Amino acid sequence: MSDSTAGAAVSEASLPADVAVRFREAAKIYDNGVQALAALDLDIRRGEFVSLLGPSGCGKSTALRLIAGLSRPSSGTVQVAGRPVAAGGRAIGFVFQEPTLMPWASVLDNVRLPLRLARMARADADSRARDALARVGLADFADVYPRELSGGMKMRVSLARALVTDPDILLMDEPFAALDEITRFRLNNDLMALWRSLRKTVVFVTHSVFESVYLSQRVVVMTPRPGRVSAEFRVVAPEPRLEAFRTSASYAAQCREVSAALARASGEGTT
Repeated sequence: MSDSTAGAAVSEASLPADVAVRFREAAKIYDNGVQALAALDLDIRRGEFVSLLGPSGCGKSTALRLIAGLSRPSSGTVQVAGRPVAAGGRAIGFVFQEPTLMPWASVLDNVRLPLRLARMARADADSRARDALARVGLADFADVYPRELSGGMKMRVSLARALVTDPDILLMDEPFAALDEITRFRLNNDLMALWRSLRKTVVFVTHSVFESVYLSQRVVVMTPRPGRVSAEFRVVAPEPRLEAFRTSASYAAQCREVSAALARASGEGTT
């Protein structure tokens, strides 16, 4: 089945006011016959931080691509609310597993790229790009090049580039997986602070139970391919969520609960 095959069309008007993304019976079969998703049903509320957790190949990244409009469902529907953008899609920011920065361009030029493609005036684009860099703690690095940055700093640039368009929805596909633990913890904390400040809808893909529970308001556990929802957990945590939560008994207990659900979804311990 072709990647361009669309599922049934459903108008945005049918979405409740508090829903940002809705999957209904959404399936995805790629041209090579691999079925990534099957009958995915999921609502993501506006302003919610949701993590998709599951084994490799369970369709987590495919779900993000469907939200972003980079792919279409083979059947079922995916509805996305939010402000339209000039290209006809929705205001969505995407942070990929790799920073994918242009090595020949400065940090400022990398962050400004989406605005340049949208033909925004140079002065306005510069101002917004610098503001985005300040939000991720890189205000003093606008004129340096990617080769001069650490892995964590490169990911901050990628995050700034996703935020520079002021998206309604921020999609993050395992952005911190390749980083060392100290850097990962620091970026988790910074991401939490950004989310509290901006209240974007965030859909975060991860393999880490610990990361999902620390960051999210809700953790969605997915089955192995073809992916579908196996379980959902509402994370109970103080707000603002600070580093002390990571070492609390409540955090440990919720991680154990989510880990057990992931094992069940993956068929571990069954005969």
